[in-house]
Amino acid sequence: MEKLRNTVHTLGDLKESGWESISVKEEIRQNLIEKIKSGETLFPDIMGYDKSVIPQLQHALLAKHDIILLGLRGQAKTKILRQLTSFLDEYIPIIEGSEINDDPFNPISKQARELVEEKGDDTPIRWIHRSERYGEKLATPDTAVADLIGDIDPIKAAAEKLTLADENVINFGLVPRTNRGIFAINELPDLQPRIQVALLNIMQERDIQIRGFNIRIPLDVLMVFSANPEDYTNRGSIITPLKDRIDSQILTHYPQELETGMKITQQEAWISRDGAVDVTIPPLIKELLEQIAFEARESEYIDQKSGVSTRMTITAMEQLISAAERRALVNNESETVARITDVFHIVPALTGKLELVYEGEQEGALNVAKHIIGKAIKKTFARYFPDPAEQKKSDNNIYQPVLDWFADGHSLNISDNMSRKEYESLLDDVDGLSSLVEENSLIDKDNDQYVLMDFVIEALHQHSMIGKEDLDNARSYSDMLGSMLGSIDDLDDFEDFEQ
Repeated sequence: MEKLRNTVHTLGDLKESGWESISVKEEIRQNLIEKIKSGETLFPDIMGYDKSVIPQLQHALLAKHDIILLGLRGQAKTKILRQLTSFLDEYIPIIEGSEINDDPFNPISKQARELVEEKGDDTPIRWIHRSERYGEKLATPDTAVADLIGDIDPIKAAAEKLTLADENVINFGLVPRTNRGIFAINELPDLQPRIQVALLNIMQERDIQIRGFNIRIPLDVLMVFSANPEDYTNRGSIITPLKDRIDSQILTHYPQELETGMKITQQEAWISRDGAVDVTIPPLIKELLEQIAFEARESEYIDQKSGVSTRMTITAMEQLISAAERRALVNNESETVARITDVFHIVPALTGKLELVYEGEQEGALNVAKHIIGKAIKKTFARYFPDPAEQKKSDNNIYQPVLDWFADGHSLNISDNMSRKEYESLLDDVDGLSSLVEENSLIDKDNDQYVLMDFVIEALHQHSMIGKEDLDNARSYSDMLGSMLGSIDDLDDFEDFEQ
């Protein structure tokens, strides 16, 4: 191809080169076949779809189908559509000056046809890269037919002294300008029904109609779409005739395995920063963040029709790193390890991305977020430590030394801005905590020992075995019974005050 680009500059050169013109769908099919045969990764950076979405995409492209990706927000739909350009030839020739990428062997615009008639084999040729053959439009409510298809340009007519009946006064829209390429429309249901009607001819007859012209311009384009399920958006729907013309509907989904979700978050989040502070994120914390998303996708407080985007865990990871980063800066430390305290600083990333049902609204976004974090802590804890409820029934409760320490009147106060030295010293003071983690944890040794100790304390609170009070910039753990009695005393004091 590189040799052709350097030697072919006219229509005559192109004829002599042996280059053959094929449709864009056939071009994609042939390139896909070669990639499958070679074992090449078809969609780099797309994870969790190897056994579901990607095989279905291959089937659709091999069948030369127009495609719609249907799924909830944050499921990589747009990212997949933009990677379809990798199945196009790296370069193709067009007639130089063409607005709609006219095929030199089969020009369809009046401008290109007239140029070929005038210059014949001397017609100049330009080679365009595959990146120039992809068009995209977000289906905003103000999108017009002129934006997508085209319209008459009276200013052009006046400037060039042409009548409005001349095809050369057409101002082509986005779809014709992507002729011989791929055109994507995101959030298709948001497109007004009358605008969707304008796409019907493109989808079936493969041509466009522009008002005032009795012409047929046959386009060669792969049409691809993305949409949220209609029962969620409630902003519109895909009209039945258009839905009927879209050959393949492929359903996307959220990560089905925790490890996949963790890899996506690791890939997409801003983790490697400018080096002001070196923040280490223990594997346990990464797993816990992903578990929060899984819990949210099953929560009765959250509208599951709207979904819980993978963007939530990405922004949560970035918030967590920032919390650890700020603590290190306050303590003038050049490195730090993310802690359980930092996990509770991801709440702003959760509350802005969770659509609550009525019960959730009654609880409040903040309480729902904390509830989900608590459930994730319990679920993660159960994978690596014995069940506290079962241990409570046994004669050899591994958690008893820790519980006894709190029962003796001790408390554990961990602030957000505590230095690493203070943090470790406080956790070391809790009787039996260090040995509990060393002897009973199934977590691999890549995790920070003190983060695991902190995790055990928080998990025992989530199992209602240790009391906890959330302060402005700290959390205070104490004996469960003492906390309850303290609350009762506070209530009695309030009643005395009332009297």
